[in-house]
Amino acid sequence: MSGRMWTDDFKIDQGVILVKKTGARIVPDLALLHSIFTWFCFYFFVQNWRTWRLITGHKRPTIAFFPDKPRPWYFIWSVMHVSGAKLVEDPTTADIVMQFDDSTETVNGTPAVKPGAHVLNFNCNDISKSRVAQAFEAAAGYSLSVDPLTFEGRMVEKSEANAAHDGRIIEGPQDEAIPGKAYQRLIDNEIPGGLVEDLRCCLVGGTPIVVFRKRRPLERRFLNENVQVLLDEPKNCYSADEIRVIEAFAADIGLDWGGVDVLRDRTSGRIFIVDANKTDMGPPVALKLGSKLRATRRMAKAFAETFAPKKR
Repeated sequence: MSGRMWTDDFKIDQGVILVKKTGARIVPDLALLHSIFTWFCFYFFVQNWRTWRLITGHKRPTIAFFPDKPRPWYFIWSVMHVSGAKLVEDPTTADIVMQFDDSTETVNGTPAVKPGAHVLNFNCNDISKSRVAQAFEAAAGYSLSVDPLTFEGRMVEKSEANAAHDGRIIEGPQDEAIPGKAYQRLIDNEIPGGLVEDLRCCLVGGTPIVVFRKRRPLERRFLNENVQVLLDEPKNCYSADEIRVIEAFAADIGLDWGGVDVLRDRTSGRIFIVDANKTDMGPPVALKLGSKLRATRRMAKAFAETFAPKKR
């Protein structure tokens, strides 16, 4: 991905846009055009921040990515520039070296780095749904996964792969388990207004920094089509014990930087981590521009304080 044009990341396949790295499929419609326009507004402000950093000669850490470089629509791209980090090609010269690979499972060894460099996400090599469920159970002490052959009642069947958004509700027990699929409890995260709410938590150094309250209609609960997104703080969304669970989960899965999707079950009150992503996209499209900028500044401040305190 590193040396190619942005457009090389995609191809047209049967009338939809296919993301080559992950296999995600994007429908080219008016909603997509609106999303692109909204993203470019955010991109404009980030570019201004980036230019200001260059003009002022602000002291900054250097950062390298391996094996790929993030495109501008990934959160680390905007955070990197707002924090003042300088992108370099050679990992052996960088203050920070981050594994950047969209694949669900990776086999990237840690490249040679200089003494004292921060090495991020190289222990995060499996973000399949089964691995996420395993790490969550170890951290929380209760289970998300179910056995589809014995579980009675409604459950969720979804792809093990990253960014598939193909979940569906089925009734158990099933006659067979489909290879490549994960089976989980159906979490009742419905809120007033016929919506479901995901508490998307963004991590720096394995610690929650910002939360996006992502809301969508109940009938589209498994799709990434939010009708409302609100910026919030971890302390408003999770208890101290729940924050410790999220941090323990991140440590288990090796997630130094990225995002986790957390659902709160309205019956039990418990949280469930259902997804993790080490190549987190930028603030959600439905989030207001001012909140996008505030979230980016908070993440950039945490990024600088965690990984380059002597550079500030």
